[in-house]
Amino acid sequence: MPQTDVDILVIGAGQAGLSAGYHLSKLGLAPERDFRIVDHAPGPGGAWQFRWPSLTLTTVNRVHDLPGMSFADTLPPGSESAPAATAVPHYYELYEKRFDLRVQRQVTVKVVCDRTADGNSCAGRGEVLHVETEGAGTLRARGLINGTGTWEHPFVPRYPGADTFAGRQLHTRDYRTPDEFAGKHVVIVGGGISAVQLLDEISQVTSTTWVTRSAPRWRETPFSEQDGRDAVALVEDRVRRGLPPGSVVSLTGLPLDQRLQAARERGVLDRLPMFERIEPAGMRWSDGRFQAADVILWATGFRSSLDHLAPLRLRGPGGGITMTGRLATQVAVDPRIHLIGYGPSASTIGANRAGRAAARELTDYLGISPARR
Repeated sequence: MPQTDVDILVIGAGQAGLSAGYHLSKLGLAPERDFRIVDHAPGPGGAWQFRWPSLTLTTVNRVHDLPGMSFADTLPPGSESAPAATAVPHYYELYEKRFDLRVQRQVTVKVVCDRTADGNSCAGRGEVLHVETEGAGTLRARGLINGTGTWEHPFVPRYPGADTFAGRQLHTRDYRTPDEFAGKHVVIVGGGISAVQLLDEISQVTSTTWVTRSAPRWRETPFSEQDGRDAVALVEDRVRRGLPPGSVVSLTGLPLDQRLQAARERGVLDRLPMFERIEPAGMRWSDGRFQAADVILWATGFRSSLDHLAPLRLRGPGGGITMTGRLATQVAVDPRIHLIGYGPSASTIGANRAGRAAARELTDYLGISPARR
């Protein structure tokens, strides 16, 4: 058998990666000897550690427990309004220690290929995956569980004139606090949950305009577990057919909670369709309407951070990756690769279940001895 450093490499120590590590351990694999978790961030917490300070445990979507350890049990009394950027990383840190996952930081995976890179190219298909990193050199593994999520790949659509805008442009990823926009007119672009949360915050300190590509679909009834399962099933169907994952919000609708009800009453949720072009002082619509603006906040979402896997040629002609396996975590064209936090496993609860499925299916595929489980 070709020489390797580990049987399985897990990339990313967010919800998905930690779940995979937990289940690999439960199957009898030892961290550092049989599998290794690497993460690019300076500390525990996945993408949570980079979230804006105003995102608290009362405003964030539910944080689901990692397997084997309750999030609520790690919170001190009265911490309901604690920033998610501190509370969730604290939970992850305790989790890593309790289950001795030995995450290696700061390790950035640059490229994965079937043999060592030759200049800027990787070619051939062998039995060992070569993982070029900054922070840990080249690692060799028989299988890969990728849990890199989306935070490192913010999406900003291209619009005519964007490079001429004289004001400030930023993405949700760069947002910190609404106070920095006081006295400025802010155009918020995007129809997702983050967009309406930031719209509500910013509109309380300054004037805003909300722009979306399509009319938002509001949900005034409670979101049931069955609704969640139905939405996940539709996304899973897409990735099993090799299509890019769709937006979950487009399937579930935006929850119109008490806070957003108040924003609607203030007129903040009166949206406009997408503008035609951006000009130095603002944006212009096709009917000639013009809105002066000082700031454009692109709340336009993220794309899966999978560029490091490009040499493996996992994507189909339409840009999607055909997925298989019990929970659609296994790449059809290369069963050594599992993607968790992609498609139906993008939610925190989905990532937990995907971590378990990926651990079991990959160890089976690699033929790792049951005696080590």
